[in-house]
Amino acid sequence: MRILVSGAGVAGPVLAYWLARHGFSVTVVERAPALRRAGGHAVDLFRPAVLVSERMGVLPRVEERATGTNRMTVHREGSRRPVRADLSRIFGAASDRHVEIMRDDLSAIYYDAARDDVEYVFGDSVTAISPDGDVRFENGAPRRFDLVVGADGLHSTVRRLTFDEESRSTAFIGAHFGVLTLPNSAGLDRELLMHVGVGRTAGMYGARHLGDARALFLFRSERALDCHHRDVPRQKELLRGAFTGMHPDVDRWLDELDRTPAFYFDSITQLRMDTWSQGRVTLVGDAGYCPGPAVGGSTTLAVVGAYVLAGELARAGGDHERAFPAYERAMREYADGSRAAALSAAKTLVPTTRLGVWGLTQGARLISALPPGPGRALIRLTTRSARLHDSVTVDDYPPPPVG
Repeated sequence: MRILVSGAGVAGPVLAYWLARHGFSVTVVERAPALRRAGGHAVDLFRPAVLVSERMGVLPRVEERATGTNRMTVHREGSRRPVRADLSRIFGAASDRHVEIMRDDLSAIYYDAARDDVEYVFGDSVTAISPDGDVRFENGAPRRFDLVVGADGLHSTVRRLTFDEESRSTAFIGAHFGVLTLPNSAGLDRELLMHVGVGRTAGMYGARHLGDARALFLFRSERALDCHHRDVPRQKELLRGAFTGMHPDVDRWLDELDRTPAFYFDSITQLRMDTWSQGRVTLVGDAGYCPGPAVGGSTTLAVVGAYVLAGELARAGGDHERAFPAYERAMREYADGSRAAALSAAKTLVPTTRLGVWGLTQGARLISALPPGPGRALIRLTTRSARLHDSVTVDDYPPPPVG
């Protein structure tokens, strides 16, 4: 059985690994000319994704490339006294297993895990998918596949080609997110430096094995700003407008916008679809159920979704009419919970009032100061979706023979 996966970010390589492990013939097509190494930003793997990585045999490499960020210094806008917090305790209160890693590093690790068993086609993209599996490409010759999976992110081409506009429901949750690569002029070593004000949050962190650093920006707006997701000059203009004058640190980070080798910007938008499958096509990760970039644990959700999709296809012997509904049933509660967690996280990370700003800084200090048990209890009391990821059970799919 031949399966096409569109997208070689995180979900795509994980899915390709497990499909190949279960005996399927897999092709991954990626629009970029090579595996993306554009800097990226830090992402979180919580307990279920750590377990999947462990089963893939790549967890030692993941832990070796972890950022190691364990301290946070938070400056409230208008206040001279910073608040210092222990990030490792905060993450420990949210999940009993957690690794923070740069997204590009994680993608490369997952890619290496199955590169010899999977066909990768870089520099191409899907342009048409017929109901019987004929696929046309921007550059390559048409080919036929038994199944097609969109693992191509929030702005998925596969989703656009397969689902009508009414079913591709999106919801802007009130904020935008930007990341840029810049020199580590502050000499940050495993530390996150943050500035928080009403409606805007900026931070800078340095990973222990990087020669540079990342600056991240989150800011609120009443509606999604009129900006195409590939209009980089306009995106940089929006960031400057939202953050200039917040603090001299932040102004210095903004000065790097015209020199940065890597930049990312997007609205924090959720996908809310009744189904992720249509005929021979299904979606995985952000392409099907994005809870919101930067706030919803989307990387962990994507890793688990890829693992479950491959497992259900193997369990059904490749019968997508059985496997796709089983996959959606297995992932639906987790996807819904991640969206709820994202809404809560967005309100916390980008406060709308001065009281919210104070609560964010003092809450971080309190949780990091408490022992693990009381810290977890406090998170449960204050966060509706506390320890969401630890509640997810990762099934053990045996690799049956596939015809």
